[in-house]
Amino acid sequence: MRRLRNRLAGALLSVLALSLTATGCGGSSEAAPGGGGSTSSPAGASVANRVEPLAPGPEPRLPVTVPSADGERVTVQAAERIVPLSGSLSEIVFTLGLGDRVVARDVTATFEQAAKLPVVTRGHDVSAESVLSLRPDLVLAETTSGPEEAVDQIRAAGVPVLFVEAAGGLDDVGPRIRAVAGALGVPAAGEELTRRSEQRIEAVRKGVPHGEKPRVAFLYLRGSASVYLIGGKDSGAGSLIEAAGAVDAGAASGLAKDFTAITSEALVKAAPDAILVMSKGLESVGGVDGLVKIPGVAQTPAGMDRRIVSVEDGVLLNYGPRTDQVLKSVVAQLYGEDGAE
Repeated sequence: MRRLRNRLAGALLSVLALSLTATGCGGSSEAAPGGGGSTSSPAGASVANRVEPLAPGPEPRLPVTVPSADGERVTVQAAERIVPLSGSLSEIVFTLGLGDRVVARDVTATFEQAAKLPVVTRGHDVSAESVLSLRPDLVLAETTSGPEEAVDQIRAAGVPVLFVEAAGGLDDVGPRIRAVAGALGVPAAGEELTRRSEQRIEAVRKGVPHGEKPRVAFLYLRGSASVYLIGGKDSGAGSLIEAAGAVDAGAASGLAKDFTAITSEALVKAAPDAILVMSKGLESVGGVDGLVKIPGVAQTPAGMDRRIVSVEDGVLLNYGPRTDQVLKSVVAQLYGEDGAE
């Protein structure tokens, strides 16, 4: 999802871009950065627009040689000028307490501490010239980052490029944090942040109401491009939906692909009790009023009840240090503040 997923997202925005092509839906694959909260979001359900760094910040112990997700081994000699090529990776670096070393950002890094950094992507493609102009000593990339030619150009200039596996679910939180921390020479901080993140996620999960599980469909919407997709087994949202005590309606209805063009038949078969969307996507179709006008939505239990769960684009599928807040937001909107469906 992320030339989106983190491509979303980051899932979640590059994988989504690829999905748009695969499904044959016309229009732009543009993914807007995260912003405002859900139309139906209860108080306290939105995700903070700041990360919470470890304190005190660790001091990198370099050089290190670490495995890269593309099969290479990368030697990192210094980490004074870091360029993360996704919002999720930026979030990890900042939360490790090393944000003062980050010199650029991807368009999906929309949290407050990174917002003023120069952007080194065009749409969701890496600009090698922009990256190299900032004289980085380390570039962190997702396995979905590209184009390949731009990454090759950065490496040819002698800059180490470490690839991290793209996020696909809650189980990826710890491994991604550890991979980044190891490359930055702060493995102990990586373990600390992993423990903190996983403990906070587990604390939210323990508060999820028990009982009949609601069916939740994840929809990717870009009204300006007439792009309307329903997530399936590989959308990246499944583990988040399940952690919220719900059933992924798209996957349960037999949608095996990451995304499929929305049809009335697909929505009726999915029969969602609630619909999960990104906030910018919801805005792009005119809010809840516009969403229920999409063919088939009004005929679902979710559409009839106007039961919509909306989370900011820049964090929904990041699966990182703020995932506990994302999960908390989903649970609060899905069940209401009193915990009742």
